Amino acid sequence: MPLRVIQFSTGNVGRHALRQLIERPDLELVGVHASGAGKIGRDAADLCGLEEPTGVVATDDLDALVGLGADCVVYTSQAETRPHEAIHELTAFLGAGTNVVATSLVWLIYPPHADAWLTEPLEAACLAGGTTMYVNGVDPGFSGDLLPLAALSLTGRADTVLVQEICDYGSYDDAEFTGVSFGFGTTPDTVPMLFLPGVLSSIWGGPVQLLADELGVELEELRERYEPWVATESIDCTMMRIEPGEVAAVRFAVEGIVGGEPRIVMEHVNRLTSAAAPDWPTAPEGRPGVHRVVVTGSPGVEINTHLGLDGIDHNVAGVIATAAKAVNAIPVVCAAPPGLVSLRDLPVSQVGGLMR
Repeated sequence: MPLRVIQFSTGNVGRHALRQLIERPDLELVGVHASGAGKIGRDAADLCGLEEPTGVVATDDLDALVGLGADCVVYTSQAETRPHEAIHELTAFLGAGTNVVATSLVWLIYPPHADAWLTEPLEAACLAGGTTMYVNGVDPGFSGDLLPLAALSLTGRADTVLVQEICDYGSYDDAEFTGVSFGFGTTPDTVPMLFLPGVLSSIWGGPVQLLADELGVELEELRERYEPWVATESIDCTMMRIEPGEVAAVRFAVEGIVGGEPRIVMEHVNRLTSAAAPDWPTAPEGRPGVHRVVVTGSPGVEINTHLGLDGIDHNVAGVIATAAKAVNAIPVVCAAPPGLVSLRDLPVSQVGGLMR
C-alpha cells in the first residue's frame, strides 16, 4: 500500500518534490500546502508543471493538513528565517503522528550538534506522536555526510577530510535568499548574517561533528573562515548584476580542529560566473560546479560529484537533487524509531522510484 504523503510548500525545492511525489507509484499525494494567494486552490499537478490533474488542491490550512493523518510530510518551506513558525508547523505534524522529511532547518542535519531550543520541542513532539524527523539535502547534506562516508569506507587510515562545494551560482535565480545570504552585490565591508561569528558553525559544524563521531575523534574546537572577492568589472548573470567593487564570490569554511590542526574541513567556493575569483579553486575543466571530498591517508581518495547532465543546468539539478534527498528518504524515515535522526541512524540505501 502506498505511503500517504503531504507536500509542504511549492517553491524552488517544493515544486520538484511535488512532481516526484506525484510520479512515484509507492507514494500517494494526499495534501499540498501553499502560502501564496495565486497557488491556493490550484491542483497539485498544475503547481509543478504536470498536465493530468491529481484532484489534490493546495491549501494554507495547517489544521486541515494535519487532520489528514498522512504517513509523512515533505517539508521544504524556507525555515531558517522563520524558525519558530516552522517549529510550530512541524510539531503539529509530528505530534499528530505524521513523520517529517525536510530540506530546511539545516541545523538538524546532525541533531546532536543542534541547540536545545530547536531540538527539544521537536523531540517532544516525536515522542508524543511516535514519529521521526530527518533533515537532509545536497549541501549541507549529501556532500558532508554520504559522500565523505563513501570515501572513508575505502580508507584504511584517514589523516584529513576535506569536503568542498565549488559552484558557479550565476544561473541560479535566487537573489532574495541565496544572494542575500552570501552577500553577493554588496560591498566587502557588509558582513551578511551567514558570516557573523558562530553562524557557519551552527550549519556546517554538524556535518563536521558527524564525521568526527564516525571516525571516533574528539574535536578541540570549530574554526570559521570567510573571504569575499570583489569584482573589478561588471558581471551580468541570472541571479543579479554585479558592479565593480561589489562582492561576486565568497570562500568560507568550518574547520574541525584535532591535534591543533584542521583535520575535518567543510569548505565553500561560490562565485557568480567563471569570471569571479579566478585564482580560487575551480571545478574540473568543463564543469560549472563540483561537490568534492578528498581524504588523505592510506590510500588517498578523491570523489567528485557533478549534478546536471544532458543539458540540465547544474543549479536546477541541485534543486532537483535536494528535493530527491527528502522524497527518497520517506520509506526509511517512516520505518525508523521515533526521534530526530541523521544519516548515521538510517539505512544508507535511499533510492528513488522505479526505472521507466
